[in-house]
Amino acid sequence: AKSRGQDGGNQDESACRHHLSIDFRRKRMSFITLAHYQARELLRSRGKSSCETSADLGKTRSRAILSEEGAEFENGVFVHWDELEMIAGSTNKCFQVDEKGVAPIQLFSETTRLMRTLYPTAGAPTTLVSGILMHRIKEIDPMEDTRRKIAAIAPVTGNVLDTATGLGYTALLAAKTAAHVITIEIDPAAHEIMRANPWSLEIFEKPNVELLIGDVFELIDQFESDRFSRIIHDPPTAALAGELYSGEFYRKLHRVLQHKGRMFHYVGDPNSAHGRKMVPGVIRRLKEAGFSKVQRDDAAFGVTAYKLPEFRR
Repeated sequence: AKSRGQDGGNQDESACRHHLSIDFRRKRMSFITLAHYQARELLRSRGKSSCETSADLGKTRSRAILSEEGAEFENGVFVHWDELEMIAGSTNKCFQVDEKGVAPIQLFSETTRLMRTLYPTAGAPTTLVSGILMHRIKEIDPMEDTRRKIAAIAPVTGNVLDTATGLGYTALLAAKTAAHVITIEIDPAAHEIMRANPWSLEIFEKPNVELLIGDVFELIDQFESDRFSRIIHDPPTAALAGELYSGEFYRKLHRVLQHKGRMFHYVGDPNSAHGRKMVPGVIRRLKEAGFSKVQRDDAAFGVTAYKLPEFRR
């Protein structure tokens, strides 16, 4: 990897863009994944012989050997100090480093015509889609955000529908206790970002997780009635996917949910100005669609709903 030259190459973000053709499907140890947290940790240790850090966005810890030129990781991948300076200064992107250089994990989707970027946090990363973060990160990390959604309808067992894959965190946590999880993503670019995210890779190896690409508004019609014991409905904002907040879609969700089944619907902070406006309409439309016991779950920033026998149609 050191053959990239003594000048370091690819020293700024614009010079990295031609590396976006990186094959994100290469899984194991041909690259490392860094964000400003890890880069700054390494820079603080400059002048030492080694540093304990992470090569996978904080998922695990490993040791890097430091030299005058930069840092070499246990798998042989080398990153120059000027590249680390660039990564340290970029707080809204994660980067993949391999023998070709440094590339921001960012893709423009031909399907949605939106830019998707892997966005770093102190824990698991989230995704930035058209300037909108797909997980809560204020005083919480994306994994804890996901755990609260799962806890809202615990126990999560049987067949589970996850209506919006994103980075796959919901499907992964649900799969720990569920018999089978079907997770649907409209954007193929999301799967490519997942393959570049160390926190998501496990989803491609889970035998009880089925990943589908397509529009959930349409694909849901292919499922038989009463198919799922649990549904996690965590759509993008209404500005990006308004139809997923519609009464028509809620009726589709009601049809495929088993009797006595439970659903969690993420809507954002119910106590914010947006939430105070959004939540009452969501609750009303869910009730109109046939759901019962529809109530707020402020800890999970959403609404829970049940399909009880007396609401059978």
